[in-house]
Amino acid sequence: MNNALTSLEQQMAGEGLDALLVTDPKHVYYLTGFASDPHERFLGLLLIRGEEPMLILPALDAEAAQAASSVTKILTHTDTDNPYNLLKDCFGSNKLGTLGIEKEHFSVARFEHLTAAVPAERFSDIGPLLRSMRSKKTPDEVKRMKHAAELVEEALRRVLTHVKTGVTENDLVAELEYLMKKVGASGPSFDTMVLSGPKTALPHGVPGNRVIQPGDFLMFDIGVYADGYASDITRTFAIESVDDKLVTIYNTVLAANEAGIAASNPGAPFGSVDKAARDVIEEAGFGEYFLHRVGHGLGMDVHEYPS
Repeated sequence: MNNALTSLEQQMAGEGLDALLVTDPKHVYYLTGFASDPHERFLGLLLIRGEEPMLILPALDAEAAQAASSVTKILTHTDTDNPYNLLKDCFGSNKLGTLGIEKEHFSVARFEHLTAAVPAERFSDIGPLLRSMRSKKTPDEVKRMKHAAELVEEALRRVLTHVKTGVTENDLVAELEYLMKKVGASGPSFDTMVLSGPKTALPHGVPGNRVIQPGDFLMFDIGVYADGYASDITRTFAIESVDDKLVTIYNTVLAANEAGIAASNPGAPFGSVDKAARDVIEEAGFGEYFLHRVGHGLGMDVHEYPS
């Protein structure tokens, strides 16, 4: 059985959970090894304390689940079935106290279907528990994350040969996303961002048909998925020579980045990492422009706990 699933089962009693239902496809993958996108169809991993775990999924995914999942008890539903009847059958006439669910993932409509099928006395949010588990990466997870980082770096190295005055941001976005798959990634882990000139000052700008020109900064904010794990990097380049003020800003951001890295030690509060970098920006006179946090957790999601 998956080590994460075993750990979750062991924590159920301490959390006061009689049963729990995991519905986020990423968490189902994390706990079972089965990755899928069920779209609008129901997918759920059901744990009832003291019973064998059950994976409930669309019938069209059954074969893939049998090949990949560490959970061997698989229940399926077709497009004409009500999948919540499967949940109802799993509990039978047993009185249920507390059912753990992922509240941030459940829509109101799905919750109404759930409560009609499973009349639990209480519903507890297991999101924080799962986020805490995911924040501690296993050696295998670290290996996958490093691989995802290596792939996006390779895609970036290859796209740089296409950079020249006259190409557009969108030209480079299209080439990058082609190269991401070419080097072996599943695809981008978020919308690929290539910004040039004044647009490089925008933390979440949108690439367009702006033509790259001499004197521009050119910024890549990019990442890929590989083996279920994400990478996320930002790199900034100069197109020929740039204005001295831009060089000063670049060096200030670089120094802030290095200060944040230096402050990232076991046991350090998150805020101390942010402050180390922020102090450098503020001392250089650019504090009012630093509107975002220094960083965020990374793993199966591009943004995950902690931040």
